[in-house]
Amino acid sequence: MTDRYQAASEFLATLDEHWQRHIAAVGPCLHRPHPARDPYESLVRAIAYQQLHAKAGDAIVGRLVALTPGQTFPRPAQILAADFEQLRGCGFSAGKIATIQGIAQATLDGVVPDYPTALAMEDEALIERLVSLRGVGRWTVEMLLIYSLERMDILPADDFGVREGYRRLKGLAVQPTRKQMIEIGLAWSPYRTVAAWYLWRVAKA
Repeated sequence: MTDRYQAASEFLATLDEHWQRHIAAVGPCLHRPHPARDPYESLVRAIAYQQLHAKAGDAIVGRLVALTPGQTFPRPAQILAADFEQLRGCGFSAGKIATIQGIAQATLDGVVPDYPTALAMEDEALIERLVSLRGVGRWTVEMLLIYSLERMDILPADDFGVREGYRRLKGLAVQPTRKQMIEIGLAWSPYRTVAAWYLWRVAKA
């Protein structure tokens, strides 16, 4: 995997001087996926972090995990069995509670695939299948593809950090639109995941 990231970094550094300088400043790509997580867990975690800073998301996930002592993560039936106030106490909004309960039910119904099934699916096929769930958008599924399924060529074009990172990288007055970001990102294939990782670090600088 490290070799894949190195090849990606070297490829991106050849694009232009902006990329070259930024990659030299940041150093090697240290992207850390979580391949042991099944799609159900990845989706629930992504919902917890939606529109929140990482520390707030960490706290919510921590309280959710604490509901089922002795387990690394609650199973779908346990999410469905938890009452509303328990989930509110974790920090989930009413809308997010409805979403994670829907994900849990869809997992039991077989709509959310298990890990081996998801691994065998094409990116767009998995996105199309999962965005049918309430509250699950394309970005949420892209996070699953990047962090759980270790796909190397995913560009979350809706992601604020990616678009703001590119704006700063290039010294632009305004962020590119989603459509523009998709077009620009074609030049980064087959390493768009690593490009996103580096763009997130421009926005944090």
